[in-house]
Amino acid sequence: MSVTLLAGSATTSMALTTAEPAPGAAQTAVAPAAPVGAAPVENLIVGYKSSAAEAGSNTAAADDATAKGKKASKKAKFERRLGTGAALVSLGGATAPADAAAVMEQFRADPDVAYVEPDSRAYALAAAPNDTEYAKQWDLFEPVAGMNVQAAWDKSTGSGVTVAVIDTGYVAHSDVASNIVAGYDFISTSSAARDGNGRDNNPADQGDWSAAGECGTGSKASDSSWHGTHVAGTIAAAANNAKGVAGIAYNAKIQPVRVLGKCGGATSDIVDAITWASGGSVAGVPANATPAKVINMSLGGSGACTSSYQNAINAAVGRGTTVVVAAGNSNADAAGFSPASCNNVINVAASNRTGDRSFYSNFGAIIDVVAPGGETRRATDTPGTVTTPENGILSTLNSGTTTPGAEIYKPYQGTSMAAPHVAGLAALLAAAKPSLSPAQIEAAIKANARPLAGTCTGGCGTGLADASATVTAVTSTPATPSFENTADFAIGDNTTVESAITVTGVTGNAPAALKAGVNIVHTYIGDLKVDLVAPDGTVYPLHNRSGAGTDNINQTYTVNASSEVANGTWKLRVNDNAGGDTGKIDSWSLGF
Repeated sequence: MSVTLLAGSATTSMALTTAEPAPGAAQTAVAPAAPVGAAPVENLIVGYKSSAAEAGSNTAAADDATAKGKKASKKAKFERRLGTGAALVSLGGATAPADAAAVMEQFRADPDVAYVEPDSRAYALAAAPNDTEYAKQWDLFEPVAGMNVQAAWDKSTGSGVTVAVIDTGYVAHSDVASNIVAGYDFISTSSAARDGNGRDNNPADQGDWSAAGECGTGSKASDSSWHGTHVAGTIAAAANNAKGVAGIAYNAKIQPVRVLGKCGGATSDIVDAITWASGGSVAGVPANATPAKVINMSLGGSGACTSSYQNAINAAVGRGTTVVVAAGNSNADAAGFSPASCNNVINVAASNRTGDRSFYSNFGAIIDVVAPGGETRRATDTPGTVTTPENGILSTLNSGTTTPGAEIYKPYQGTSMAAPHVAGLAALLAAAKPSLSPAQIEAAIKANARPLAGTCTGGCGTGLADASATVTAVTSTPATPSFENTADFAIGDNTTVESAITVTGVTGNAPAALKAGVNIVHTYIGDLKVDLVAPDGTVYPLHNRSGAGTDNINQTYTVNASSEVANGTWKLRVNDNAGGDTGKIDSWSLGF
């Protein structure tokens, strides 16, 4: 199989993008709000009227604080006088808001008190970075259709996380260079690689231009896309360097892994790249010294997920790497494209600046989430034209039409642009809480997405990814223990098969909302009965011969297992009740 870029229209298996010129008018950045919540109160600030004795006498103020504390059955002690003349009153340590309110009521009831208020805390706001083109990055901050990234930077900027960009490689750009780590060139055919050899340790993008007819009968001539560099900039362009754009995870590292050259890329090369990037071994290739916690694949081709792709992805996820893929740009069901249709990936569709599904984006039940992919032209404009560059996704690029030229910035559109938004978010999460598994990262992104402001026909997953909401969710709640079995178990006609997960280290009983994630590859799921079997043998039905001729089960079920001891061997039991259709348990998981 050949793979292409996912920007603009998808071809076979290539990068998914369309090149556009420089963007138009700048937009205004929006600063986030400070953290809110009913935090404990340690001190009160009391302002006395100028006629009151307490306004000028510390002794009087001290006596008054003690008396009012006693009336509220709480401690209250004068600490010091502020520069404004107000009195700082200590409550003796962290005090519940309700108890603090009781003391405040005593002060409010005193006619000599002008005001009383909690000594609340202020927090550093994630200010807009000083990057000169940041105001044009509507996809990061605009409230209607932006991904609310700026408000997440107080909690995470991606430090310590490597993101592998499996793409066309990397062409030198000063706005990304500080975040590049050693990658690899996996293109095995020298003619496609254009570097005079096959695989090597230099992932430099040599250009993917082609002449008319060079990539198959009727293929059109095309310029070099520098696609991997555009994707890399969205993920981790340097921020606050007074130039260019800011990446979503601007302190993360980018590992360029080259698989796409002239006329796309081969599945065999991409599969090896997935393996290597995630820390696996590939014959003849040195070990990856900095395995990636996140992989971005803004590439794809037609056809359902192959075993080659699925096996490589499963192994990568098993090593702890989150895999993000672009849905495709054919305005069709993503189930017909690969690797978008693979299991164990975060499948990302594209939205535009008004919050609608972008006209070119693939859709369907298999989509996990949406992210900004932009539209550099309207759906009704002539294909290949650029009429609305200000509505594209601005990132790092190169001016060369064939071989590299000068570094530039340029807006593209495509699910290729949407996927790195989510890869960047995954890096923010991995940095904020390194213990998160790929399944937990995916679940957090999906659970904290917000509804699209516009419309989506055909299915857009859980909505628009929201960086701030997701990072806040994972940093404010303890990590949920998660267990997974990614081994394949064949499901034959009229047979029963079980896949086991042994749970250890979880205290007490399972939760009332135990999450059972099920990925079953099987045609005609109306044949199947699927049960979760607890360690004591109790059976919890998940799926009972519904769905008729629908293919595959890729769903998370919520089970009230609060009566079950968590630790022990849990089983997923699948019973096939008819002939003619077979499949396999691809993977399943338990989230406590």
